[in-house]
Parts: sequence; structure tokens; C-alpha cells
Amino acid sequence: MRITIKAHAKINWSLNILATRDDGYHQLDMLMQSLELCDELSFENARWLTLSVDSQSLPVGGRNLVIKAAQALNDYMGQRRGARIQLKKHIPVRAGLGGGSADCAAALLALNQLWNLRLTPPALMSIGKTLGADVPFCMTGGLARVGGIGEDLRPLPAPPRIPLAMVTPGGGLSTARVFRAWDEGGYPVAHADMDALADALSRGDLALAQRLSFNALEAPAVKLLPAVAQAMDAFTHLGAKFVRMTGSGSTVFAAFSTPEQAQAAARQVPGAIVTATAGS
Repeated sequence: MRITIKAHAKINWSLNILATRDDGYHQLDMLMQSLELCDELSFENARWLTLSVDSQSLPVGGRNLVIKAAQALNDYMGQRRGARIQLKKHIPVRAGLGGGSADCAAALLALNQLWNLRLTPPALMSIGKTLGADVPFCMTGGLARVGGIGEDLRPLPAPPRIPLAMVTPGGGLSTARVFRAWDEGGYPVAHADMDALADALSRGDLALAQRLSFNALEAPAVKLLPAVAQAMDAFTHLGAKFVRMTGSGSTVFAAFSTPEQAQAAARQVPGAIVTATAGS
């Protein structure tokens, strides 16, 4: 039996940091949406757990979230099942696009089916929470308001399809480093009206959405990597009515009214790609 599954990237239309928790994590309030941009994974039963990424074999140990997902399922079930896993990467790494979390979520869903574990969605979600902050959202996708450290999900109806151009300056940023810079920088806590933002996006009012949106991590990310601000300025000068950095960066995305506008902008920004938001 062979299972093939797509692992969709995500963007943060808005990201507010409400507080720093006693455990060092941050209390967040975000509006997130999945993208058409995706990695592709395939799974087959095997004696051992093996993983190849773009046809290159990787060690089973270490920090790879796909293998961690498989091991977490085995630990939960008290078993030692194997699988041959192949991953084709399309989502940039260290980019704020949730690529590792998307791959992890896809592995949980696919292995639950491949191994006939019959775990319920709440059980899989519970396991996913232990593996990464974005994993719960990546298991559901669509458009959602996300709180806590990523575990509180409120799916929103009718996710809009919006053409995007995006670029990842400087090869990405470390999430831990950006959050640490926010902690040390004394940045103010800001709030955005997520419901009003979601409504503006659903109506295609990108200019209003820009005014309503905010990413608390943009300022520290720009301080660490000024190319983030340069990418944002480039898309703005090319006519984008909505420009934001996603997550902890370094990917900058720009929303347009038509695919043709997104494609024209991407041609003017070195390294840019074109995608669109997706439903659940």
C-alpha cells in the first residue's frame, strides 16, 4: 500500500504577541491560512523507518519532524512500525511558511491510515501539539484564528482564494532567534481585530486588510535581516495593496487581486515565486 499526500504551507495574515508565558513560550493571536504551495510525501509499509528528501536519504535520528511524527505515533500505540517515507520539498525552509510543521502534520495523517491505527482527529491533534506549534493548524488547514502557542484553533468559513507573490530573503531566519530578539527589544504589545481582518479578506478589500493586519515579529526580523524590509518595499512599489512578513520570517508575501498581477510582480523581484491561498 502506498499513500501520497500534500503538505500545504501557511501564511500569517496577522500575528500578535500578547504575552510571554512563564515557560518561555509566547501567547499568540494569529490569523492563518493555508497555501496552494506544498511539499509532497509518500508512505509505504516497511520493516524500518527510513526517510529520503528529494531522493537523498537522511538519518532517522535528529530533529526531522516527519520522523518525530512517526516515532510519536509508535510511542503512543506502544509499537514499532516501519515505513519508507519519501519527501519532495517545495516549501522554503526557515521561512515562516510552516514547511516542517506541514510535513509533520501530513505524516501523522498518512501514517494513521497506512498503519490502520484508527486514531481519532482529537487524538492526532493531541500528538501534533507536542511536536510543533504550527502542527495543529497544518492538520486542519483552511482559514483560522489561532491562539495560545498555536493549539487553540477557531476555523473560519469560506477561506478566500487570493493570488500571492512571495520571496524568502537571506535564506531564512531562525524562529528562536527572532522571538529572542522580540523579547530583548522591548517591543510594545499590539492588537489587531482578526474578525474584521478576515471579513476584509473575504471581500477582497486588500487595502483595508493591510490597515487591520500586524506582525509583531516584523520589526525584530528586519533588525536581524534588513533585506526583509527591502522585499516589503519592493512589492509595495510594484502595486501590492497588502504586504506582510509571515510568521518569524524571512518570507515576505504580497497579495494581489489577480494572478496576472502577482506573476508580473514576481518577475520583478529576484527569487520570488507565485502561489495562492487555499481552502481547507
